[in-house]
Amino acid sequence: MKTFQLEGSPREALGKKAVKALRKDALIPAVLYGSSPVAMPYSGKVSEGDKLVDLGDNKGLIVTDFTVTKEGVRKLIYTPEIFLVDLDIKGNKKVKAILKDIQFHPVTDEILHIDFLEVFEDKPIVIEVPVALEGHAEGVKAGGKLSLEMRKLKVKALFSQIPEKLIINIDSLGLGKTIQVGSLQFPGLELTNAKNAVVCAVKLTRAARGAAAAAANK
Repeated sequence: MKTFQLEGSPREALGKKAVKALRKDALIPAVLYGSSPVAMPYSGKVSEGDKLVDLGDNKGLIVTDFTVTKEGVRKLIYTPEIFLVDLDIKGNKKVKAILKDIQFHPVTDEILHIDFLEVFEDKPIVIEVPVALEGHAEGVKAGGKLSLEMRKLKVKALFSQIPEKLIINIDSLGLGKTIQVGSLQFPGLELTNAKNAVVCAVKLTRAARGAAAAAANK
């Protein structure tokens, strides 16, 4: 997985008024999740830009509120690729993270908010990885049309084992046949999508149906 360098700045002012002011300055509010839980009541120091969230059961989670610039995240968001983010929140912390969620404005598609998830060497993460098809399907040679139904698959693994793409060979995919999630295996990876979900298929075209009918009538 490729690495993306991203700088952020901690923020203390929260609420709608503060967020509106940030967006006027071309800044995007963001939150970093994933730090290890702490015992409650918590007696330690909470750094600038951090806040303590009570999880119940005498556990809490320190999450970090910060901002990023629109230009800083443009190449991270508007791409089909996935990245491991080297996140540097100035004056606070440096961590490795992945994109967890992005909130867009329903009309303008402006980025309203970004959530990041901190990752660790020894803890698996779940992330969507792009699918890449390779080969020449038998069904396409027979007149069918190849259809990619799922452009990304959810993968659970250590971040160090996650590839940039999931490559699927389709040479033996026949006319009218499909490849489902349950038939796929990748070393060190667990696919968490429904096993019967169709990843790709070779669909019958009108021409292929006609050829099949003509062959059957001979």
